[in-house]
Amino acid sequence: MQEFIAINEQRAEFYWWMSSLFATELTQQDLDNYHGGDMDNYYSVLAMTDELKAPIAEFRDALAKLKVREDAQLELAADFCGLFLSTPKSGALPYASMYIGETGLLNDKPAVEMGQWMDKYGIAQRKDFNEPFDHLAVELDFMGNLTILANKETDEEKQEAMMQEQQRFLETMMLPWIEQFQQTVQQFDKFGFYKAAANLLVSFIKLDQAFLKGE
Repeated sequence: MQEFIAINEQRAEFYWWMSSLFATELTQQDLDNYHGGDMDNYYSVLAMTDELKAPIAEFRDALAKLKVREDAQLELAADFCGLFLSTPKSGALPYASMYIGETGLLNDKPAVEMGQWMDKYGIAQRKDFNEPFDHLAVELDFMGNLTILANKETDEEKQEAMMQEQQRFLETMMLPWIEQFQQTVQQFDKFGFYKAAANLLVSFIKLDQAFLKGE
């Protein structure tokens, strides 16, 4: 039971980290933390998993380049705005509706379905994050919370049911569009920090899907 809880806490931690990374521009304090010893240890732990070795190495390389980038925080904030706050022609908008919606507009079917998931489990969006429900950061935050809900169950059948719900969420709400998002970030991110983050995220989601399926 303790191992089950620990694994889920680690999984949730990753989803919450990625949620914060794609939610808004990183501050100088964020960057200092990313370069710090605690996070470096965290990267090392992630890299112990074969499927994450290459994407973690790429992410660390991007961090190393940030250290010598002039006005790194300001430039990275400009990268964020150019990628995620622009238009589909020049950036990688972080909304599922832009990739698998039926109209090509915001708040399409994926946002409605995401709202239904949130209502079902009573998981609300942060009040200070005023974005459509199908924003990548919202979906990642939700997945972290859904993961932790399994730890609150004491009955093994209910725990298994919650794990199956996590699998269903990944397969219906994230996997249908996350690789398209990843490819678009790769296309437009010239510096490479967010490209590395997107690659790491997709690698982790695929690994997590296999874990949930018992593979």
